[in-house]
Amino acid sequence: MAKRKPDEPPKGAPAWQSTFADLMNLLLCFFVMLFSMSTMDAQKFEQLAASFNQTFSIFSAGASAIGEGILISNGVSQLNELDDYINSTGRDAEGDMIPEDLKTAVEVMEEAKLKESEQLAEKVEEALEERNLDKEVDIEFTSQYVQLTLNGALLFDSGSVEIKEEAMPLMQQLGIILQRFSEGVIEIEGHTDNVPMSGAKYSNNDELSSGRALSVFYYLEENTTLDMSKIKHSGRGEYIPIADNSSEEGRSKNRRVEIKIYNALSSY
Repeated sequence: MAKRKPDEPPKGAPAWQSTFADLMNLLLCFFVMLFSMSTMDAQKFEQLAASFNQTFSIFSAGASAIGEGILISNGVSQLNELDDYINSTGRDAEGDMIPEDLKTAVEVMEEAKLKESEQLAEKVEEALEERNLDKEVDIEFTSQYVQLTLNGALLFDSGSVEIKEEAMPLMQQLGIILQRFSEGVIEIEGHTDNVPMSGAKYSNNDELSSGRALSVFYYLEENTTLDMSKIKHSGRGEYIPIADNSSEEGRSKNRRVEIKIYNALSSY
């Protein structure tokens, strides 16, 4: 019988490799069989995939760490869009149960955003107190933003959209605060009472509220270094009252300008 030379490699695969290959083939056949016996709702799978894509960015985009270790990305900042997919009963729009881990992700993100707004509100409130403006500016917050509310009489004369001269120091200090604490979008909203306009330059409350929001926008544009591409303005007219329009006190509260500072985790 001929002997193999010492430097000649063995012919054929090792015995263990053949056994391993057979095992892998058997496992593959087993999982294919299981898959063929299962059922999958393609529409539900697409909805779930779209939800993850919008919220966690696992299919596209990515993330980068900025600021003080806050992870901001197309995914993290969009987590609240799961609210459209999950309602208070834990079911989707078609009544099917949603996995608990998705509901937990929404709850965790909502808590994080609320805490972010609370911390921002505390800083802004402290800055207002240092400048003795806490009596002139009301502050509140949601999980999306910190809202500063200014009485319209402080800024404008009746029926006017021009900021009063005596309100300029207030606007200057607000501009400094916004430059210091704003990291994202700022939204300026003008609001009025429900008394119809008469004999004034503006024909209705919608135009008046829009003009006042725009005046605040122009002031910030001319007197601050804020990124104006992140500042929005709108007139909301008489449609979102915060008090009863049947009394003068209530109408006075409804004539206001609101400045919303969206937090770093907000999707706005």
